Amino acid sequence: MSGRDEDILLPDGKILRHDNRERIVHWIIAIAFVFLFLSGLAMFSPFFFWLSMLFGGGQLMRALHPFCGAMLVFVFYPYAYGLRKDNRWTSADSNWVRNMFAYMRKDAHFTDTGKYNAGQKLMFWSMVPIIALLFASGIVMWQPWFAPSFPPALRRGAGLVHAAMAFVMFVGIGIHWYAAFWTKGSIQAMVRGTVSQAWARYHHPGWFRNITGKGP
Repeated sequence: MSGRDEDILLPDGKILRHDNRERIVHWIIAIAFVFLFLSGLAMFSPFFFWLSMLFGGGQLMRALHPFCGAMLVFVFYPYAYGLRKDNRWTSADSNWVRNMFAYMRKDAHFTDTGKYNAGQKLMFWSMVPIIALLFASGIVMWQPWFAPSFPPALRRGAGLVHAAMAFVMFVGIGIHWYAAFWTKGSIQAMVRGTVSQAWARYHHPGWFRNITGKGP
């Protein structure tokens, strides 16, 4: 087989990188993250409580926050399951990590990068346990539904875990967004779903060869 996929290589010469379902789910997750981060920040410190005005006040915000978190879990994991094969770690990814600073300076270019590079894969696999920990700790703190069933010490510990994981997720998502803006064409791929062959050949040459059967 040449690796050519007519469902991905479009008649106009563009390459379909993200189909409609992937893009819709991705943006649902992104919007949920923004709401959860801002509302969580408002509940974390009185200094940021003014953010609650963006969501109809503190009472409504507190009620919506855990439900949005639960929705994120039920949307994210089926989505992640569908992407698991494209995020398998390879020797090319290990090489990317060893030379990632040279790559960021544009002093290095990798010829075997698949659909996702090692940075994207690290982001993907880190979110799998982080979202699980956020959900589990959130259940322990969920007032008035579940929190009364847990002892105060466990609720305090859950609060620490929740805050720590939220911070790690914020840093990871921040890097992810920065990289998307830094890599011209990435935002368009998540908005329109397609990329040019030149973009795919340069940024993800292994994926490009698999789709088109063409060399780098």
